[in-house]
Amino acid sequence: MSKRDYYEVLGVDKSASERDIKKAYKRLAMKFHPDRTEGDKALEEKFKEVQEAHEILTDSQKRAAYDQYGHAGVDPNRGGGQGGADFGDIFGDVFGDIFGGGRGGGRQQRARQGSDLRYNLELSLEEAVRGKSVEIRVPTLVGCDTCDGSGAKKGSSPTTCPTCHGNGQVQMRQGFFAVQQTCPTCSGRGKIIADPCRSCHGQGRVEKTKTLSVKVPAGVDTGDRIRLSGEGEAGESGAPAGDLYVQVHVKDHPIFVRDGNNLYCEVPLSFTRAALGGDIEVPTLDGKVKLKITPETQTGRMFRLRGKGVKSVRSGSVGDLMCKVVVETPVNLNSKQKELLDELENSMGKGDEAARYRPKEKGFFDGVKKFFDDLTS
Repeated sequence: MSKRDYYEVLGVDKSASERDIKKAYKRLAMKFHPDRTEGDKALEEKFKEVQEAHEILTDSQKRAAYDQYGHAGVDPNRGGGQGGADFGDIFGDVFGDIFGGGRGGGRQQRARQGSDLRYNLELSLEEAVRGKSVEIRVPTLVGCDTCDGSGAKKGSSPTTCPTCHGNGQVQMRQGFFAVQQTCPTCSGRGKIIADPCRSCHGQGRVEKTKTLSVKVPAGVDTGDRIRLSGEGEAGESGAPAGDLYVQVHVKDHPIFVRDGNNLYCEVPLSFTRAALGGDIEVPTLDGKVKLKITPETQTGRMFRLRGKGVKSVRSGSVGDLMCKVVVETPVNLNSKQKELLDELENSMGKGDEAARYRPKEKGFFDGVKKFFDDLTS
């Protein structure tokens, strides 16, 4: 099945900045995350597709290769070892095979570097903001200790392939042309193992679950990656191991919503406190603090608490906590309380007199009256 365009997957333009790409990824990752999709396989595939697009487009080298060559430019099965295709090797091998030489002629095939791995790490908002060290268990391929990764039985070693004499390729003549092909005896390795290691069966690698300690820096957010160099799969025949990328996903918080380095929360407020003003206590990630409410505060007003947000993992700057006031109408009133409210309402008068206390109400109904007058005129 052909893959969709990565920019289309994230819903961004090709000129989108890395910040825009990360914002789009964060929104979609939260939408399609398996914790929210309740086992829906189609949505899980979308989540994987979004993760793959984010991984490519936030890596400058991979993005450049993708912009120039499309999906072939980031296909790990076409060279490059790090997810990007080495087009010099591709074309060099093609023309070398046809004309008997070029860059690949007479050269032993290199052992392939191990594959990169990805581990999805879920954190609470508090853990992401403060940072922590976590232990993770990763199933992977590691070098065989018995044969030190050679694949040969202890006390023996791989021998040079008698067919290609260690070149990994053989040459066949077809008329005027010399065609170079991968050696069928050693599969291009240039070596053969007569007596394979019993632990790894000649592969030089064995399956193992590694326990790794990951230091999560303070301030990480959904979409950030932590790279552990050399902790991916072991390479073939002693080649270098790949890398492990720890992909961060921050779980939803019951009180706060994070946007960049700022935190947002809603603060319920009684209508008497909203009218009279005063000090109230509001939550922060470091405990409760006092917030001064000015008199005649309306629903939706935003109060800023500077420096109570998140410290940036990159710049070190600290965001703010934005508190949105929601004025709460009292419920379950007894008869005495209802009488007091009626007395308050009556004390404000009616018509233009009441507009002094409720200017938005008067403005709204004046606008409604003008609307209907305009319809009938």
